[in-house]
Amino acid sequence: MSDQSDAEIILQVQAGSLEALGVLYDRHRQLVYRTVLAITGDPEVASDLLQDVFLRLYRFIDRVDTSRPLEPWLYRMSTNLAYTWVKRNNHWLRPLDEMAEWLSGSSKSTPHEMVERKDEWDQIQAALSSLSLSQRVVVVLYYLNDLSLQEISEILEIPVGTVKSRLHYGRQTLKKKLGVRGLTDVDQLPDFKYEG
Repeated sequence: MSDQSDAEIILQVQAGSLEALGVLYDRHRQLVYRTVLAITGDPEVASDLLQDVFLRLYRFIDRVDTSRPLEPWLYRMSTNLAYTWVKRNNHWLRPLDEMAEWLSGSSKSTPHEMVERKDEWDQIQAALSSLSLSQRVVVVLYYLNDLSLQEISEILEIPVGTVKSRLHYGRQTLKKKLGVRGLTDVDQLPDFKYEG
């Protein structure tokens, strides 16, 4: 089943296969978890919202259009649930000791490299926490998930111009905050890709 397309697997879920839902979960859980964690800053909440995203996928599986890719739907649901959680709980990013190692996927780093990477992440995390939630969501989707402006526009259901504006002002804030902390450009952000 793992060599089948998402559309083929969705059709199996629509026919009642929980095993097929498990395949979709295994295939896409990292992108959902990474996105939600970057927005909420809380691993426990990210785990809960990861489950919620796939429960909603199962609940609304009959409405999923198999002619379109599944990932934009998952990004939309992930960002919506994370956004709602942050708004409801008035939480912003908070320090997470294990986050830098998890996001960088570098469990083979030397202790010195791990300390440097943690310091960098702490600086980035502090800068991210200074962004408005709408800017943070766009920055996370653009930098962490490597999505295009058009893809972000479709996921968030906002005009491309709004995405550009939020990204521009988010970058300006990050540059200002990271410049003060010793990192002078957003392009110097470490590559936080989950490889686990």
